[in-house]
Amino acid sequence: MIIDSTAIVWYAAICGALAAFAPSLGGRGLRITIGAVVGILAASILPFVKNMMGY
Repeated sequence: MIIDSTAIVWYAAICGALAAFAPSLGGRGLRITIGAVVGILAASILPFVKNMMGY
């Protein structure tokens, strides 16, 4: 199974940008970091979930 690095970068960028506007998580840099980590995890897990579902 090949993990698409483009998807990881894409999700990290999107989640990081969205987290930048979530004021309850602290400073902007921390929110971007949290969002990017969540995006990387989501994109990393996605291929395994798709494989389990038979896609």
